[in-house]
Amino acid sequence: MAVREQVYGFFIPSVTLIGIGASKEIPNKIRDLGGKKPLIVTDQGIVKAGILKMITDHMDKAGMQYSVYDKTIPNPTDNNVAEGVEVYKKEGCDSLITLGGGSSHDCGKGVGLVVSNGGKIHDYEGVDKSTKPLPPYVAVNTTAGTASEMTRFCIITDTSRKVKMAIVDWRVTPGIALDDPLLMVGMPPALTAATGMDALTHAVEAYVSTIATPMTDACAEKAISLIFTFLRRATANGQDIEAREGMCFAQYLAGMAFNNASLGHVHAMAHQLGGFYDLPHGECNAILLPHVEKYNLIAKVERFGKMAEIMGENIQGMSPRAAAEKCLDAIRQLSQDVGIPSGLIELGKRYGKNVKKEDIDTMTGNAQKDACGFTNPRCPSDKDVKAIYEAAL
Repeated sequence: MAVREQVYGFFIPSVTLIGIGASKEIPNKIRDLGGKKPLIVTDQGIVKAGILKMITDHMDKAGMQYSVYDKTIPNPTDNNVAEGVEVYKKEGCDSLITLGGGSSHDCGKGVGLVVSNGGKIHDYEGVDKSTKPLPPYVAVNTTAGTASEMTRFCIITDTSRKVKMAIVDWRVTPGIALDDPLLMVGMPPALTAATGMDALTHAVEAYVSTIATPMTDACAEKAISLIFTFLRRATANGQDIEAREGMCFAQYLAGMAFNNASLGHVHAMAHQLGGFYDLPHGECNAILLPHVEKYNLIAKVERFGKMAEIMGENIQGMSPRAAAEKCLDAIRQLSQDVGIPSGLIELGKRYGKNVKKEDIDTMTGNAQKDACGFTNPRCPSDKDVKAIYEAAL
């Protein structure tokens, strides 16, 4: 009997620190990696919240030099990366600290790719295009959602094409990941909800991925359980430190799942909304998630039923299809409870953007090329993707 060869990888940082007060270890960890003068890549939201000062106070106390690039924007662009590279070289930096959510981490990863490998960030779109390791790199997370502090994913907007470039490269995995719940207590409810639903999307898409493994399944299942236990609490009361810490573990486990099982068409489609309208990634995922998974349901009925049970739904005595439907109901209810907009048009209005049906054809074409869609459990046609976008409006 012929045996088909199949080898699965599992990518995570060499070291991860999760817990209250972990951020105090940043200077020591940079030194452990051999760095002497890191560039801190962050954004103005982190600066205004006082989080950057918390970190630089630790750096100053340790007597460590550093420089700062704080111009990262939500949905970071190729221009952000180019600016960060310029600061890194001008200031004589030799290592990286990324501080924030997915935007800061993605921008910093892009900076690391270019300073180590040369060229432009566009050269690394796709899978494993780099040839040299990043500089010593510590990723410090401030939101419980993207898991970008531990993944090999880097998403950068190409401003000329208005497309999010998906860069998947094992070399951009941070050397050390750090999650301190104390850095997250000031997150407003809307951001808590959006990042939490992003984490749920990671876990769900990894669980139904065509390359899921027992290891990624274990991570995804626990992540889903923790999200349904803690996200409502964290959204309702940002000072609930137990809920914040629970979401740290949840989003990290979801990251372990999708970093290795990859994602699906929720992300492939959400990336286009971010690139086209500059809409926030977590909320785009949250809105698309039940619509895409409704389409995917027939490919993984048993898995959706299992997720319903993990989410706390009573599926005893139900048919596999009815149990699977309960999963979609639970996702919709959680999304509603934490205040996610009901559709893409409403989301656009919230951020002053005009989401138009006329743009769907263009976004569909781009979504069908996005690397995240390659492991979706169903292979949608252009017509299918357009229908999902329209249903999510």
